[in-house]
Amino acid sequence: METKTGTEQDAAANAPQSGHPPSLFYRLALVLGALSALGPLAIDMYLPSFPAISRDFGTTPAAVQGTLAFYFIGLASGQVFYGPVSDRFGRKPPLYFGLALFTLAALGCAMATNIETLMIGRLLQALGGGAAMVIARAVVRDHFGERDSVRLLSMLMLVMGLAPILAPLLGGQLVSVSGWRSIFLLQALSSALLLFVGVRRFLPESLPPERRQSHTAASILRIYAGLFRNRLFMADTLVSSLMTGAMFSYISGSPFVFMEVYKVTPQHYGLFFGSNALGLIAASQLTGRLVARYPTRDVLRVVLLIAATSSVLLLAAAVTGFAGFAGILLPLFCMVSCQGLTSPLTAALALSPQGRNAGTASALLGMVPFLAGAGGGALVGAFYDGSAVPMALVMAVCGVGACAVHLLFGRKPMAAAPA
Repeated sequence: METKTGTEQDAAANAPQSGHPPSLFYRLALVLGALSALGPLAIDMYLPSFPAISRDFGTTPAAVQGTLAFYFIGLASGQVFYGPVSDRFGRKPPLYFGLALFTLAALGCAMATNIETLMIGRLLQALGGGAAMVIARAVVRDHFGERDSVRLLSMLMLVMGLAPILAPLLGGQLVSVSGWRSIFLLQALSSALLLFVGVRRFLPESLPPERRQSHTAASILRIYAGLFRNRLFMADTLVSSLMTGAMFSYISGSPFVFMEVYKVTPQHYGLFFGSNALGLIAASQLTGRLVARYPTRDVLRVVLLIAATSSVLLLAAAVTGFAGFAGILLPLFCMVSCQGLTSPLTAALALSPQGRNAGTASALLGMVPFLAGAGGGALVGAFYDGSAVPMALVMAVCGVGACAVHLLFGRKPMAAAPA
């Protein structure tokens, strides 16, 4: 029997307001998109610098990939903190703190003298960046219901999708011209501008005092326990987690697979990476139209079947070497494009019933996927053998697993017939 959280029981009383002016919708899309893009910017911009960092510090590819795993761990753990805090104090105060921490940590990364210092800097940077991700989702839930949330989340995917296109291109150029440290200096500048201009001037507080929760440690644990018992919420969270695990296995493994295995230059790596991000953007923009015509869970089911098929084809191409680099690129493109659909779908489905505790629910929805991302990236780095097989294998396990979880646990229970 489905267990409901206290949040779900008062969802009707605390439903988001409707009838917002279009200007607010698009302003939120721009500011929240920039906040959501901060994470991909911090991840994707420095991917072309992996070989350069490895040479500079005299360390292994696995150690450099470890800086990415540390970032994922920081994002996951940071969101657990920011969610309940934003439910109690409003959305903007913890966002100010997180962006300030991100800025200072990025400066620390730019001054790192060894791989261990860089790992610590990346961890702190992620602890700050987690605020942007969890609060952006909560603000969407504060304003909109399920279908409008899908529309806005799809627009966020459009805005944040530009980051994976532009970031590796810019990162590759910065590595070639001024070295990898300049990448982190640019990240610090971007975060500071977002803090002092974007959030301070253009993001309204979306959680008024009368809707805030006076959480204690015990009540927070009870909310998390209720969410863990909620079958549909956890199914959507696990689907999102496995797809994120696949995505970040690709992000972690692709620099070495593309540049070391297939001899792609850092500049051209950004082009290939950006083309996959274009697929993510294009797919994300279909989401709003699809859910306007079909039930959201039906759309998600079809997308996950495509993702599972693509991941299996990717593994087959990696093992057999069929069609060389082209045989890897096509299923990768399909898999990354599916992420553009599953991310807004699972977020809207998971958060729409959560009422005033949207921040806490958003934290859990963010924490588990980034733990999966950290695990996927670490596995690819640990088993890297000079081929594309480890990356493809982890992505296939995640893609097939996400589809299986949805088919087994992600269906709404049928309503009982009237007596």
